[in-house]
Amino acid sequence: MIIDCHVHVNQYELIHHIPVLDDRIDELQKEMTSNNVDYAIILSSYKTNSERPSAKQIIDAIKKYDNLGVVAGFSIDNHTDEDLKNYRTWIKDGLVKGLKIYSGYEHYYPYDERYQKIYDTCVEFGVPAMFHTGDTYSPKGKLRYSRPLNLDDVAVDNPELKIVMCHLGNPWIQDAQEVIYKNKNVYADISGLVIGIFDHFFEKMIKEKVAELINYAGEPKYLLYGTDWPISSMDSYLNFVAKLKIKQEFRDNFMYKNAKELFKIS
Repeated sequence: MIIDCHVHVNQYELIHHIPVLDDRIDELQKEMTSNNVDYAIILSSYKTNSERPSAKQIIDAIKKYDNLGVVAGFSIDNHTDEDLKNYRTWIKDGLVKGLKIYSGYEHYYPYDERYQKIYDTCVEFGVPAMFHTGDTYSPKGKLRYSRPLNLDDVAVDNPELKIVMCHLGNPWIQDAQEVIYKNKNVYADISGLVIGIFDHFFEKMIKEKVAELINYAGEPKYLLYGTDWPISSMDSYLNFVAKLKIKQEFRDNFMYKNAKELFKIS
């Protein structure tokens, strides 16, 4: 089984020519089928516009699919208490699997007290909080807010909160591995390590860094498979992870079991 815990249906470059949300979701389904991906979690954005659908728009668009879930993006600047009230309802109804903070894209540290209501909600309902870490796809992102070390504060102050560090904090993977090693409530997905496809030299470099992370942080009970599609290619990602030296029992955890438990996927 394969669970991709990190995909988007925003109108990014690869699917920029597909203006209708339903058609972008159909394109996602085709990609999943061609790559034998059983389930995917769609992340809504930190803002809503013609190219970035809201969590509600995505929830409505995927009703006919039983192999898709939603993690709802939240931002201080673009979301309200009314949005959070709706998120709480959708979490209770099983329509939202977690919440995401876009550190770096939004220019606040993840330990900003204004995010605390998000963390309290996640703890209350037992769902994870996902965080953007590392380089930003947009040049308008500010990297000091997306350093993985910032999540140490959140993890220590919220020991019951299940945290997913997206993108392994790349390029600060060494910082990320220490945060993961130290804090047992921190998970990490490997999504978005490349734009498009892995070339030979970059793949070799990243493979070595991921191997070092696993050796340092221990058995990868904390590691989640994700791609960041359509920014990153699904088939290239599967080729990459096939080359990672992971024992089969841990590979199963990494490819689907960890995500199935964390996001309560039936």
